[in-house]
This record gives sequence, C-alpha cells and structure tokens, in this order.
Amino acid sequence: MRITISGPPGSGKTTACRLLAERLGLEMIVFGKIFRELAAEKGLTLGELGAIAEEDPSIDHMIDERILDIARENPDIILESRLSAHMLSRNGIPAFKVYLDAAPEIRFARIGLREGETLQQAIDSTVERAKSEAKRYMAYYGIDIEDRSVYDLIVDTGCRTPEEVVQAIIDGMGSDACEGPGCDS
Repeated sequence: MRITISGPPGSGKTTACRLLAERLGLEMIVFGKIFRELAAEKGLTLGELGAIAEEDPSIDHMIDERILDIARENPDIILESRLSAHMLSRNGIPAFKVYLDAAPEIRFARIGLREGETLQQAIDSTVERAKSEAKRYMAYYGIDIEDRSVYDLIVDTGCRTPEEVVQAIIDGMGSDACEGPGCDS
C-alpha cells in the first residue's frame, strides 16, 4: 500500500514515517531530506534555497517528478513530502493520504530543538520557509497548501506520542492495514 505523509514543518512527519515504516515493513522516502541536502551542497539555509526556488521552478519540479516516479514504481512505500498527497491525487496514483499537524507553538519548539535554534529563530525560519513554499506551490502547481481535502486522515500530533500517531494512522487505514513485522492488529 502506498502511504503519503504530509504536514507543516515540525508536525512529526519524519518520525511518524520512520516508525510506520518499521511497523509495516515498508520502505520510506523523505523528500525534505533531498531539499536539505541540496541546500547544504550549495552552502545555503533552507530559507535561502527556498528564495532561489521561488525564481527557479526546476528545483521543485525535480523533487516532485521524483515523487511521482517513485510512487509509480513502488505500490508499497511511504512517501513523506509536503506535496505528495496532492501530486499522487492529481496523477491518479492510489495512496492512503495522511496529514499530520500540531499547534504552531508545539511545531516551533520541536524545530528549535531539532535544529539547535532558539524558539525565536525557529519561528522566524519556519514562517519564512512556509511562506516561500506556499507561494511556490500556488505559482507552480496551483496548489493551496492549506487545502486538506485530498487527505484520507488528519492527525493532530501535538498531544500524542509518536507511537500513538502511528497507531492512529494504522487505525485510520483499516483492519487489514497492518500486516508487516511488529504488527499485532
């Protein structure tokens, strides 16, 4: 089964993907990692690369085409990216589409901890990044990143442990969703 995990920065996407992949015995692909690696290769921050991507659509198109290629080639995979649910829906590729979210103050605190930033630094960089992404996705694809209508399940991660988030996803998928190693349902 294809599963997409989307949501804003700091919502717990990568952690949920890793745990879900372990639980279901599926491969996972984290597309944010590709963007981070590209920024590091160029000696840029995520915000700086985002600003460049606002003027150069080839950056997003390269990553998004890779999402589609991987999805087409792999019927059993977990794809984590901001646009994976939208892209697969638009291209008729079946998947169970999950959106993770948490209150901004929770997400900013998580990002600050993860990136070794102060809370204010995390707020500033995350807000800048979110504005850049929203602008690019609308300009390049006509996608309103706030549109949640493509998702099969929305999970608030703010008050749940990562294990509870994964269980909520599995529960949302239905009774025969968990057949891999570590599954007891």
